[in-house]
Amino acid sequence: MGGRGSLARQLLGWQLAIVFALLGCVVTFSVIQTGKSFADTEGRRLLSVAENVAATPGVRVSLADPVNRDPLPIFAESARSLSGADSVIIAAPDRRVLTSPDPRQLRGELPLGASTVEQGRAWVGEVDGYLVAHVPVIGDGGRIIGIVAAGTEQPGFFEGIANSPGNALALLGIATVIGVAGSVLVTWRVKRQTLGLEPREITGLVEHREALLHGIKEGVLALDEHHRITLVNDKARELLALPGDSVGAQVTELDLNERLRDVLTGRAHGTDQIVLRAGRVLVMNRMPISRDGRVIGAVVTLRDRTELVALREELAANSRATDTLRAQAHEFTNRLHTIAGLIELGEYAEVRNYVDLVSRAHGEWHDQVTGRIEDPAVAALLIAKASLAAEQGVGLRLTEGSRLAAVDERLSADLVTVVGNLVDNALDALRALGGGSRDGSGDWIEVEIRQTDAEVSVVVRDSGPGVAPEIVTEVFAHGFTTKAAEDGGPRGLGLAITRQICRRRGGTVRVHNAECSEPHGGPGPFDGKERLGAGLDAPLDGGKCLGAVFTAVLPYARAGAAR
Repeated sequence: MGGRGSLARQLLGWQLAIVFALLGCVVTFSVIQTGKSFADTEGRRLLSVAENVAATPGVRVSLADPVNRDPLPIFAESARSLSGADSVIIAAPDRRVLTSPDPRQLRGELPLGASTVEQGRAWVGEVDGYLVAHVPVIGDGGRIIGIVAAGTEQPGFFEGIANSPGNALALLGIATVIGVAGSVLVTWRVKRQTLGLEPREITGLVEHREALLHGIKEGVLALDEHHRITLVNDKARELLALPGDSVGAQVTELDLNERLRDVLTGRAHGTDQIVLRAGRVLVMNRMPISRDGRVIGAVVTLRDRTELVALREELAANSRATDTLRAQAHEFTNRLHTIAGLIELGEYAEVRNYVDLVSRAHGEWHDQVTGRIEDPAVAALLIAKASLAAEQGVGLRLTEGSRLAAVDERLSADLVTVVGNLVDNALDALRALGGGSRDGSGDWIEVEIRQTDAEVSVVVRDSGPGVAPEIVTEVFAHGFTTKAAEDGGPRGLGLAITRQICRRRGGTVRVHNAECSEPHGGPGPFDGKERLGAGLDAPLDGGKCLGAVFTAVLPYARAGAAR
């Protein structure tokens, strides 16, 4: 425990010291008040005794006759006995003591202190530890012929305590008992609240916790029951891009997106929640903290999965490229088989017509794309996606109003990602139908790319079932969720990345269903705050809407990392 003793003993010692100090002050004040009261009461009584002696005719006659002063001791002793004073002294004008109960004082000099009796005025005060009243004896002609001094010994400190009102000794004893009992109770209470730990042990735990939290690679963030941040380590501050004064702030006061707030406050349930923040993909887990059945806060852990997601996306891109090449190879193989069969049957004219038809169809799509889309990467993507869509029995078409000139490499890469994700999302939706559109005209996907002086807009329509409300809210309000991915295929992450790219460039992305009310979210990007309108609910009930329409806007200038 160390040389200073345990926490309980230290608390008890300090509290007892405080109690006794307070009691000492109270007792001292009580003694002072008692002394003052004694001086006032006894001073008036002694002054009355001295005045009565000084006014006695026999005393005045004896003092006026220097030869016959024998009666003076009788008058003085009589007054002392009757008044209860410790002494009544009669002195000559030159302060020579003529009568005193102490024989040693006779013929000696009467101590006056600060008395004004020699100026002919009565005086009450302290002289050599005695409370004394001095009164002059006035003779004929108004001259001073003697001095009368009545005095009593002042009480000491402990006598003053015993004589104080209410008996300060009893008060001191009662206060001591109460103080000790209260100190013991407080010590027990503190000991219980600190779980029996001593100050050095508590300090060691805090230091160990700080070193542990700031030393791990995962981010850790603690919240109280009011969603105020009580602790955040360096990694969490870096991953969430929190300001330096974030400790003590409420989650709603910080500049966080809606998805991140939902996870931190517990509105979004489940493990391994995926959140996009400042260009990072974070995996977050929230664990409530309870004590005695009451939730007192929560701990949130987070890990950076940006590189893992980037690698997965790269693998998915390679997989899509492989699927596209496989689809093209499959289509080419089928055409070769058809040509070989016609040659074997000797249908040479049909072979020529079939080759012309295939070449013309392929050339028309190639010319259509390259004639309207001058950016090589985007044009190549559309040409490759046509083969993949054809293998699935889906027609991919480009609107006549589509126009795109060659753009810089960064914008071109972002366009390839956005267009590819939106087309893949449409293919996934159509694949979920199991073939056949709602109106019986065959499945199709329509892409429109328009360019202005400031931005490029991409619109992808399909003949699918439209956008389900739960997918919209999860993808655009919250980013990506594993539930959306499991139920609807790999749709959530691609759309989340699309949204991130658009917001990083200062653009927007929104969705609505064709032939329905105005796009969800209005002119701005969908932020998850509005509820889905009737247009998005209609495909689930009456089937009045035909397909989803995704609109992405990418400005030329980059606006910085998205939140």
